[in-house]
Amino acid sequence: MKTEFKFPFYAKVSFVFIGLFAFISMLFIAQGIIVPIIYSTIIAIVLSPMVDYFTKKKVNRIVAISLTLVLVIFTTIFFIALLSKQMMQLSDSFPKLIEKFHQVMDQSVIWISGNFNISQEKVNIWIADKNSEILKATNSLVSETIINTGGVLIVLVLIPVYIFMILYYQPLLLEFVHKVFKASIQAEVNEVLTATKKIIKSYLVGLLLEAVIMATLNSLSLLIIGIDYAILLGVIGAILNVIPYIGGIIAVILPMMIALATKPSFSYCLLVLAVYITTQFIDNHYIKPKIVASKVKINALISVVVVLAGGALWGIPGMFLSIPLIAIVKVILDHIEPLKPWGYLLGDTMPTEVTGKKHLKIKVINN
Repeated sequence: MKTEFKFPFYAKVSFVFIGLFAFISMLFIAQGIIVPIIYSTIIAIVLSPMVDYFTKKKVNRIVAISLTLVLVIFTTIFFIALLSKQMMQLSDSFPKLIEKFHQVMDQSVIWISGNFNISQEKVNIWIADKNSEILKATNSLVSETIINTGGVLIVLVLIPVYIFMILYYQPLLLEFVHKVFKASIQAEVNEVLTATKKIIKSYLVGLLLEAVIMATLNSLSLLIIGIDYAILLGVIGAILNVIPYIGGIIAVILPMMIALATKPSFSYCLLVLAVYITTQFIDNHYIKPKIVASKVKINALISVVVVLAGGALWGIPGMFLSIPLIAIVKVILDHIEPLKPWGYLLGDTMPTEVTGKKHLKIKVINN
């Protein structure tokens, strides 16, 4: 009689951790290939309805995809051109901004020396040391950026090519996914594909709408205060705000620095801070829950963890991709019976107190 061999629990856990380590290592090593493909896939899913619209109008599929890409590219160029004037003004003002920063630093040294009984010489030495460290870090960052510029340009060229190929071979890719799974679960496969497409489309459209609203709020607020380059700073803040939980904090730094360099009083910095705190409050409590978060049912704890993990794995691109990818993972987990508890863990559905009390009563009775 044959006895069925079962792996002990510690062996199963070891295999799981080894598998996870190998998988994450592959993601990190191949990020230059994987990240552009993921971005291209997400954009292709969003652009798919436009391609379908053109094909329904009896336009050849290749022409429909090309026309869609041309429209998107020209829209992006037009958007950048609208901001180019303020970008040029900001770059032309850099010498004045640097001079103003030096004046502010000198005033700060005098204030610190007078209020904390520290000699100006020690403060200046400390600032010089920090400037040296920042300069070294900046030089290394600049050299690294120059080295990576070629790679970035290649990616910018590759992404439209990837999008074109994914949209053209969409029927083939969908048929491949169906052939991978047996016929008995085709209904579940269709549900997962439909839910994934719906989540990506609604999330990105909601994210775009949120960015437009935040850019408008930021720009109007900065214009009312009288901060220079208000529209550019407002748009940059809205783009950074797309990074969940972290981008909003980073977004306030640049307008505060501009206010510090261009305005006579430090109170303008505090006004900028107050404005951004207010807009962030509106965004986090009204705009994001209604427009973005309602589309992706991921709880805040998991969102923060995956954003930080995405940043550690793939940098800023990983932060952008973390929420839609974990939302797709949740959809898959929700459709696999043994893994449904993990999908529930990722979600934002809180158990009611009544359910908890029922469990407690059952436990007491069993005891």
